[in-house]
Amino acid sequence: MATETIIRPKKHLSWEDFKELWQYRELLYFFTWRDIKVRYKQTIIGVGWAVFQPFMTMVVFSIFFGHFAKMPSEGVPYPIFVFVGLLLWQFFSASLNGASASLTNNTGIVTKVYFPRLILPVSSTLTNFVDFAISFIVLIGIMAYYQFLPNLMGFWILPLLLVITFMIAVGIGMFLASINVKYRDVRYALPYFIQMLLFVTPVIYPPSIAGKYSWILALNPMTGVIKAARSSILGTTPINWTLLGISTAFGILALVIGVVVFKKTERYFADIV
Repeated sequence: MATETIIRPKKHLSWEDFKELWQYRELLYFFTWRDIKVRYKQTIIGVGWAVFQPFMTMVVFSIFFGHFAKMPSEGVPYPIFVFVGLLLWQFFSASLNGASASLTNNTGIVTKVYFPRLILPVSSTLTNFVDFAISFIVLIGIMAYYQFLPNLMGFWILPLLLVITFMIAVGIGMFLASINVKYRDVRYALPYFIQMLLFVTPVIYPPSIAGKYSWILALNPMTGVIKAARSSILGTTPINWTLLGISTAFGILALVIGVVVFKKTERYFADIV
């Protein structure tokens, strides 16, 4: 007599989920490598897009905000100032977009094969570390062009800032991915809100420009991350550990909420995706 095994995901996060993620670590590597190859497949300049996008954004911002609007840049060349902000901002926005669409972009796999679904939003985010590394090399080149000597000791904080940004993006991304499975409005609304969020994040301007309303910017979790990156690398101001603490707390909270919501709705993904 044939036996049938039914695998049902748990509603709550448990230690078994972490053990399962470790057991499927090769699949995580496969998904991450697949996304990297697909991103640059059949493109003319290949990985050059990882350089072109932040570089051209920096050029446009430098012309309109740095040259014409005379936006303050804390005493450093404006292209360097804005590129440091763009490094982390583009990592965040690309990771959030990828994580939120990770389930709908892998419908064929989700509906046919069992594996820990948490792998999908995580792998879609890991691919952006490659873009970040490439763009960081561009930043070094820009600094060399302007003969700007960064605070070399400040680079130690970058891994911490990337981890915080990763938690924020993956946490929110998991929450949105769970909603996006049922309501596809997310894929259309999210790019608009990310674009709007750019202008309430100190990417193209220092937080001090808001004056007495700068506390409003502090509510944005990416404010503490970007400000800490500039403070440590450019050495313009001391690191605001309070702001960075707010960003860290938000990242942890976002990750916990994202995972909880994701696990509660995971059992329905294959039915409605």
